[in-house]
Formats: sequence, structure tokens, C-alpha cells
Amino acid sequence: MKRIVLTGGGTAGHCLPNLALVPTLKERGYEISYIGSYEGIERQLVEKYGLMYTGISSGKFRRYFDLKNFTDPFRVLRGYGEARKALKAMSPDVVFSKGGYVAVPVVRAAASLKIPIIIHESDMTPGLANRLSFRCADRICCSFPETLSFLPEKKRVLTGTPVRADLLNGSRERALSFVHMREGGYPYLMVIGGSLGAQRVNEAIRSALPELLKKYNVIHLCGRGKLDPTLNRRDGYMQYDYINEELADLYSLADVVVSRAGANAVFELLTLKKPNVLIPLATGRGDQKLNAESFAKAGYSVLLTEDKLNNASLTAAIDEVYENREHYRGVMSRAESLSAVQKICDLIDKVS
Repeated sequence: MKRIVLTGGGTAGHCLPNLALVPTLKERGYEISYIGSYEGIERQLVEKYGLMYTGISSGKFRRYFDLKNFTDPFRVLRGYGEARKALKAMSPDVVFSKGGYVAVPVVRAAASLKIPIIIHESDMTPGLANRLSFRCADRICCSFPETLSFLPEKKRVLTGTPVRADLLNGSRERALSFVHMREGGYPYLMVIGGSLGAQRVNEAIRSALPELLKKYNVIHLCGRGKLDPTLNRRDGYMQYDYINEELADLYSLADVVVSRAGANAVFELLTLKKPNVLIPLATGRGDQKLNAESFAKAGYSVLLTEDKLNNASLTAAIDEVYENREHYRGVMSRAESLSAVQKICDLIDKVS
């Protein structure tokens, strides 16, 4: 039996694509272990899959002044030693890294032990943690064609982003029994901004509700701590702070989706062929805007930037996507990046 170590963490976005590979890796006979941070969100996610989890010390790579910048390098060095010890004990045939600050000491430790390494970059432009690891990698996977120009030519592979198989098994009937919304043939609009929500999107959706509810049932995943109790009895509107097991069912029900433009989110929409409006986060590294621009250019999405976000522009974008939903589904069906799990697992087989 071959052994593989998955690593990546700091956010769910650095962990969920790893977990999307797990069912196929198990089918191919791999013994799977995970190395992450001691208390990161990845521990909670991984342990639900019943995988062996090893925590290591980690430090964040910041581009701004913080007193922790003076202490975190020592945490990274400690993490390197812990990762090297764990990898020696596990003796994997390959390490697959999804990035995030915890992955750097794991990748460096694997390279020192001459263990083959595959890295995956989800966003349009590589993050700092992955850039620090490129030299050690045997192959570097990416999600967007535009990313190839940032990667070493002999290592780069366009794969797309792996999406969890359970999202493909949603049930419209289960969703209807879960949401209990008004009947009458209203199409379903789902708004999703990630586990922490998206305050600007939340505000825009709630402001536009009087107009939206004339045409749509609205399912709003607004993020923890962002429920608005004054809207609880609004006919045709349901809000949830966080959804986990029911997400696949809600996706199945949705006729059109409004979403942020993180790499995992946009590739879930592409894989599920959900007509969508993307409202990228205006702050940070700018990758959400680049992701959304790429998807809009490919014809998968309508892009609406925050500086142009208002009631009129939002309702117009949603109506345009809904009215042309079959066109968008057709374009997404022709995408070349819908088999990311298969492509990545084939690479793992070749390298290991």
C-alpha cells in the first residue's frame, strides 16, 4: 500500500481541496495521513474524515508589521523539526501540499528527506507560502490558465481545483423539506459568502430584498454572527449563519447563485454548473477579483464589483443570469477543468 501525506491549513480553503482527493485516493489504495497546525481549522475538518492527524508548530508569513514577526520564525523552525520527525515515522511515498503557512515546514522537511512533493495553487497568482515551496516541488498544479505564466515551466500542470464529491449528490427534494419556503413557481436564489460571511454582500442583498422577493425565493447564507432577526418572518426569505451537511442540497435547489469569488467557491459553481453572479472581495491580495475576471471572460459568470454594487446593479445582474441560465450552463459544461480530482490523483500516482 502506498502512503501519502496531505498538508495545508490556516483556512478552510487550504484544506477542503485536500479532502476532496480523499475518496479517490482511498479507492486507489493509498494510506492517507495529514499534517497541519496544532489548533487550526484543518484539524476539525480532517478528523471528521477519520484520517490520522499530526499537528506541528507553525508561524504566519505576514506582509505587515507585527511583533509576532519576531517570534514566528522560531515557530516555523520548530515546525520543520516536528514535520521531519513525523515524515520519517510515516515514510510516505509522496507529499501533497495545498499551501497555507503550515505547509512550508512540511514541504521543506519532505524535500530534505527526498520525498516527492506536489503543490497545488488555487488562486490566480501564487501565495507567499507556495512561492517559498516551489523550489522543492516535483510538480505544481494550478487552477487557472493565467497562473501558468507564474510557475516554473517544467513543473507546471493545469488541473483546476478539486471539489468534494459529496457536493455532487445534493437532493432538491431534501432541500425543499429543509427550507420550507413559499410555493408558486418562484425560482431559488442562493447567496453565499463563505463561512465568515460577506458583510458588504449581506447588506446589498437585504437592501434589494423588496425587489428580489417579487421574483425569487432567497436563501441567504450570511455567516456566523450575521443573522438579522428582523427578517426572520419575511415571506420568501430564509437566512442561515452556517450550513454544512445541507449545502449540497441547497446547491441542488438553487437556480442562480450570488457568491464571493474565492477559488474554491468559483470551482464549486463551475463543477455544479450553477449560473452565478460573482462579487469579489475588494480587499486582500486581489485574487478574488482576478478569479472573477477569469470566469467572466470564460463566460461562466457575471462579475459585479463592490464599487458598482447597488440595488439596481445587483437585481439586473441576477435577472440577466437567471434569464440566460441555460446559456451559462452550456458554457460551463464545456469547461476543461471539471476533472481536477482525477488529474491530480493521476499525477500523484506518477510521482509516488
